[in-house]
Amino acid sequence: MPGFLGALRKLALAPSLRDVTFAGRGFPGAESPAAATLEAIPQAVICGFEWGIEARSEWELERRLELVEPTQRGFAYEGAAMAAVVRDVMPGRSGRTRSLLLGSGHPHIFLTYIGVGFALARLPRPVWRKAIPDLTGSPFHPTMSWLAVDGYGFDKAYFHTRTWVEQQRRPKPYDWDGSPEYFARAFDQGVGRALWFIDGGRPAHVVKALSAFDADRHADLWSGVGLAATFAGGASTEDLRWLRTEAGEHADQLGLGVIFAIKARHHSGHLPEHSVAALDGLTGLTVEQAIEIADSTETHAAGPAGEPAYEMWRAAIRARLQS
Repeated sequence: MPGFLGALRKLALAPSLRDVTFAGRGFPGAESPAAATLEAIPQAVICGFEWGIEARSEWELERRLELVEPTQRGFAYEGAAMAAVVRDVMPGRSGRTRSLLLGSGHPHIFLTYIGVGFALARLPRPVWRKAIPDLTGSPFHPTMSWLAVDGYGFDKAYFHTRTWVEQQRRPKPYDWDGSPEYFARAFDQGVGRALWFIDGGRPAHVVKALSAFDADRHADLWSGVGLAATFAGGASTEDLRWLRTEAGEHADQLGLGVIFAIKARHHSGHLPEHSVAALDGLTGLTVEQAIEIADSTETHAAGPAGEPAYEMWRAAIRARLQS
């Protein structure tokens, strides 16, 4: 049985499984053939969060997470990372997030960072600096910590759709990794991912929603769409090829999201068929080519104008795709 405080934390912060169904959220994608598949993803996140809040030990949490089937396991780790942050920011508690992200969660590091972002969406900004621990030993830290901001943007768009999608509010800057001016861009990458879920993985509906945003936001929104379409799936090959054509001048941004999704799936040790199919439909590349692009362009150095290393890696991937 979970402790009393654990039960309170779960009750206060976690939505129910029904809350993240299309019917529960009132999303327009309820009629999509992919609705059940896409609903299962946030439900896996919620399960991971509840286990992370309740678990008496790290071993117990890891054991529960390993029982989740491989395609969904990374999403459950997102929820567990969210729970670890919530527990760490409480007085007298620390170390859970670092232990999880450097331990069993490291194969899912791209998604565990996103889970950290889910916690940020529920915590006041003054405690955000406690959310990302020093992950010395991980080759992806702090470069990929921007995925936490992506997760924050996804959470805001998914749970407060009217404000962040329909009204298209922009977030206030925050000095993340020394680059407050980049914060809104990473946020929009998460919003782009959320559009894929909100509209049920139906490319025509996703493109319509994306096009309603100001033009200066389109590039980052497109990269989020590419990541979600590849990692989560839900669209046919024919629809994906149409999406690639529709991206037009932002095809490299769409492809960038695809490459990151393949890199994340490959790093986790499980590459589902729908991700491979999306890679082909959206870029025409093989898995081997996608991994080579991701690995050969990887950088952890900031740009000459102070651009974060994360964006320098992204820019290098786009350049390879354009060539």
